[in-house]
Amino acid sequence: MGVLERLKQKLGIASPDAGRHPIRVFLLEDDERRCEWFAKRFKGDQLDIACDVDQAKEMLEARTYDTIFLDHDLMPEHYGAESPDDERTGYAIASFLASRPELQRAATIMVHSFNTDGAMRMVEELRRAGRQADYIPFHFLEERIRNFWPR
Repeated sequence: MGVLERLKQKLGIASPDAGRHPIRVFLLEDDERRCEWFAKRFKGDQLDIACDVDQAKEMLEARTYDTIFLDHDLMPEHYGAESPDDERTGYAIASFLASRPELQRAATIMVHSFNTDGAMRMVEELRRAGRQADYIPFHFLEERIRNFWPR
């Protein structure tokens, strides 16, 4: 990519598909502000967003994704909860993917929750099943996304 293209990107006037082919992205997230943040970062790509476990399962079974971003806490009552509600958090999706080795095998999986304990449980579950998964705290995602999928 040349200097002119990089300058256009910084100014926000570059073509959304400049620099690489579009990718298909899955996001499990209940926070509207974060969903908007992801939509900006993946402008020009196909971004599918699920806000709850059932919707996420349907989408993950129906489509193939290049990357999967998972949040742990999906409802306000989960934030800072003493005991995990595994059936209604991102942990349910981590378990779902771990138990179905045929689904999303090539996808890069990143857990981005502010809930470190919940996020690490999800990553451990995925890794025990042989999946490649990482915990990236939300405030470090910008850099990781830029490194994985430069524009």
